[in-house]
This record gives sequence, structure tokens and C-alpha cells, in this order.
Amino acid sequence: MQWGSLEEFLAMGGYGLYVWTSFGTTALCMGWEVLALWRRRAAAVAEHRDVS
Repeated sequence: MQWGSLEEFLAMGGYGLYVWTSFGTTALCMGWEVLALWRRRAAAVAEHRDVS
């Protein structure tokens, strides 16, 4: 598909709101997961240090 302008690209043929909201939600969830994993790992390392 070809777009003639940035506005046409962002509009995505009338589905832009759905497309960009989906991309944003996915990016937010992926970022949240990375943060949760990082915090969980830090807690596990701290617990391991306390046990040792």
C-alpha cells in the first residue's frame, strides 16, 4: 500500500485510531512486563543474598 502523505499513513485507511491504539497498548504491556521481570529478579537476588 502506498500513502501520499504522513496524514494518510497515520489514518491507515480510516483504521488509524484502532491501529495506533493497538500498537501503543502492546508497547505499554511489553514495557510493563520487562519492568515486572526486572523487579522480580531483583527481589529474588535480594532473597538469595539474605538466605546465604
